[in-house]
Amino acid sequence: MAIQQISPIYLQHQLLENPQTYFLLDVREPFEYQIANIDNSLLMPMNQVSDRLQELEKSRAIVVVCHHGMRSENVAYYLDQQGFTQIFNLTGGIDAWARSCDSGMALY
Repeated sequence: MAIQQISPIYLQHQLLENPQTYFLLDVREPFEYQIANIDNSLLMPMNQVSDRLQELEKSRAIVVVCHHGMRSENVAYYLDQQGFTQIFNLTGGIDAWARSCDSGMALY
């Protein structure tokens, strides 16, 4: 099954209308999260996801975020296989978000 993609611009508009629309799951490493992150996102490094599944709601709309969208897509596939029903991958990751939505965000 293909994972649904969500563009940074679309996500930003949705969050501005209703911050509760999506749960943001950032699967990067802590040092990356310290450089740049989206407000109200939960840091859960990729290698911890399987051990921390109980922290996530299976029916919640979850956007998975990483640096360029590769790790997040892998985690999104994993969550889909675990029975999560509304999983989205942030197209282009935090890098694309910084470039198209938040010009003040650090690039790395």
